[in-house]
Amino acid sequence: MALTLIEAAKVGSGTVYQRAVVTTFAQQTDILRTLPFSNIAGNALKYNQESVLPGVAFRGVNASYTPSTGVINPIVEPLVIAGGDLDVDKFIVDTEGPAARNIHEAMKLKHIGHLWTNAFLKGDQSADPTTLDGLQRRLVGSQLISQGSTSGGDPLSLAKLDQLIDTVEDPTHLIMSRAMRRRFYTASRAQTVGGHIVFTLNSMGTPVGSYAGLPLLVADGLGDVYSTLAFNEASAGGGTTGTSIYCVSFGEGKLHGIQNAIPSVRDLGELDATPAFRTRMEWYAGIALKHPRAAARLWGVSDAAIIA
Repeated sequence: MALTLIEAAKVGSGTVYQRAVVTTFAQQTDILRTLPFSNIAGNALKYNQESVLPGVAFRGVNASYTPSTGVINPIVEPLVIAGGDLDVDKFIVDTEGPAARNIHEAMKLKHIGHLWTNAFLKGDQSADPTTLDGLQRRLVGSQLISQGSTSGGDPLSLAKLDQLIDTVEDPTHLIMSRAMRRRFYTASRAQTVGGHIVFTLNSMGTPVGSYAGLPLLVADGLGDVYSTLAFNEASAGGGTTGTSIYCVSFGEGKLHGIQNAIPSVRDLGELDATPAFRTRMEWYAGIALKHPRAAARLWGVSDAAIIA
């Protein structure tokens, strides 16, 4: 059963400290909070992805059917290793207390979370064999929709966004940059555009947006070291000032994460070579796109007001 990292931490067998660290890690980005993960044995997941359905037809009396079979594509999704070592000087721990070490660990967790989120969308194993292939590299053909043909991109139109959503089977979320979400926030106040753009306040008083009932997930956080979906992507008409919006279907049988276990956090204690305490975090994880219509990408969106 696929669970989010936060849900998995609640039922996991790790220590209280490890579960707390995993919960903190999962809260770093919207995608890590929302994406369900399945635990697998070994270092890769093998599965079959539906490609072409078998043929069917009506027939007349005393007529026969033309036999046919569907096409299934075998897929192998490897786990990749993400993590890092964190060294905190013994002087800091001795003078400021153990809590100082926790602060530095939280910073490391934040960086790893943003690294993995960036790879989830922009990872390219042909450029870096140690990372995973993200959605941008995977989505082609009918799952790749251009907003327009203007150099530098075109304003997002809700008609194109509707087309993007219709391209995904059982869509669950829309993924975009923080800057693009601001455009939705502005459009929700415009009578000529607003429509199905809705913003409500969560329990923390933070605006949470949705379009056509699909929550808006932000790919980059405040102070993020990665500009995951900045307005620096190529557009159909040329230029590199566009961005993308992804529509996804999170869940088993659609798009979900894979891991061999929740992230591992180990206190290696004080080092021999230097007066510092080391903490090591590692996570063996990847993604599985099990359905050919579990995700789609709308690209070439310019930094301009949304139109109907």
